[in-house]
Amino acid sequence: MSSVHTVLVFALVAAASVTPVHALDSCQSTDRDCHGHDTKTSPDAIRSRWNVNASNLMQDLDQFSVSCTKLIDAFPLDEVDGNFVRTVKNCIFSKSIPTPLKGPLRLAAVSKDVLEGILNVDMAVTQSEEFLHYASGGKLLPGSVPLAHRYGGHQFGYWAGQLGDGRAHSLGRYTDRSGDGRAVIRSSVREFLCSEAMHFLHVPTSRAASLIVSDEPVMRDQFYNGNVNTERGAVVLRLAKSWFRIGSLEILSQSGEIDLLRKLLNFVIDEHFSSISSDDPDKYLVFYSTVVNETAHLIAQWMSVGFAHGVCNTDNFSLLSITIDYGPFGFMESYNPDFVPNSSDDEGRYSIGAQANVGLFNLEKLLTALSPVLTKKQQKEANVILKGYVHIYQMRFHQLFKAKLGLLRDEEGDGYLIAFLLKMMEDTQSDFTMTFRQLGEVSAQRLHNGNFTQMWALEDLSSHRLFSDWLSMYLLRLGRQQNNHDLDRQHRMNNVNPRYVLRNWMAESAIKKAEMNDFSEVELLHHILSSPFVTQETAEEAGYAARPPLWAKRLKVSCSS
Repeated sequence: MSSVHTVLVFALVAAASVTPVHALDSCQSTDRDCHGHDTKTSPDAIRSRWNVNASNLMQDLDQFSVSCTKLIDAFPLDEVDGNFVRTVKNCIFSKSIPTPLKGPLRLAAVSKDVLEGILNVDMAVTQSEEFLHYASGGKLLPGSVPLAHRYGGHQFGYWAGQLGDGRAHSLGRYTDRSGDGRAVIRSSVREFLCSEAMHFLHVPTSRAASLIVSDEPVMRDQFYNGNVNTERGAVVLRLAKSWFRIGSLEILSQSGEIDLLRKLLNFVIDEHFSSISSDDPDKYLVFYSTVVNETAHLIAQWMSVGFAHGVCNTDNFSLLSITIDYGPFGFMESYNPDFVPNSSDDEGRYSIGAQANVGLFNLEKLLTALSPVLTKKQQKEANVILKGYVHIYQMRFHQLFKAKLGLLRDEEGDGYLIAFLLKMMEDTQSDFTMTFRQLGEVSAQRLHNGNFTQMWALEDLSSHRLFSDWLSMYLLRLGRQQNNHDLDRQHRMNNVNPRYVLRNWMAESAIKKAEMNDFSEVELLHHILSSPFVTQETAEEAGYAARPPLWAKRLKVSCSS
């Protein structure tokens, strides 16, 4: 059971998707329960690890109350009430009552790991009408004063001015609890599945507790081409320790609201950066250094699982360096540094290979936002810190990809070995996920013999004219790892190289069924992706580790996704 933490509760309204907030240490990558093993495992065996002490779980939602006093006391509120678009000044939040989804409501998916392991709520409560209304924003929790957060952001390289929560509402603070909004079914299914999938890939992320769908019509121009269609509304209840992002600070700095900027910075540091002393005259500098370091680590982790966020605007970059705001994301299939998951990104600004540079750009904008509260000396030191970002990212990238290849200790040629492999993968359009996975599944003897029967990704890779050269280098490198049995190497690799990721074609298949009120594939994917490193019979039968179908190449997602 997770330890007690204070968390925020959010609910999306109007036309969005829901989000709660959870404890930072609920299931970290060092937790043994977060790691899989490459064995055939029955669904019952996998499910058993969610067993918790039912006597500790909340079984009555009447006990679920929140308080908004900390945020309301900490910051001035918008003087105007109401749900309408407006420019606001001198505030962080506006009071705004969520617009509930219209019924009938259906619980399409729920994460037992989140509800019981983080929120301490018994799964039985999800069967009640009360849960549907609380989780979809139709009924306010006791003590809630819904707040919409004001922030700004650089979008596709340009300052977009005031943005903010057009659909998200902070509902309050509660021990082990929180949430945010509503969207259409396709985007909600994608967000629910991917945020949970990323968690079990050990990538820092917001979480998803539930997915609720309705028959309420929502008008959407999915690809912004004038073809407006009617879709059904949905809500995802999400969790995160904080929803403050770079854009939260930018809007205050850009507006010249420096006292409020200091107040928000102090709040964020006191709440979420406990290692930084509130009396430290360099606390903003230390805060910046921490964000630079953790952002570099996060993007390297994205790269290690082939994840492209799709919209790396400053308003989508968390100050806590977790993955938030899942929109037109994509897991890269054929290795291609120019892979762009977002059909709206015509220039490829947010291609997977550009993510590290975009992170640098966003951190530059964060420094600009912080400059009014830094001394000249601190600004110079902050620029030195920023210059160190590239080195931090490269070091973390190197560490992660060494682990993906099962390499121990450091050798001078390791970087070349990694780069050589990635270039061959690019040339042969080898599948990113399955190439690394199958390198871990195959024995050194089979590698030496070139026996890749039933290993489609390695068969593609081995077609490269330089493959035998790389393979010789790799086997020699493995041979120098003294006192390391080949089975140990395979075990290590299979614990960091997933067999299953949320490919767009898999999500699309689940979405099509969900739109017809068949949530079986959403449930199946949620179950499979909760153990992405474990070979699972049901996943193999569904083809989740097979060569992607030809129709998958025709799929497109946009910012509306």
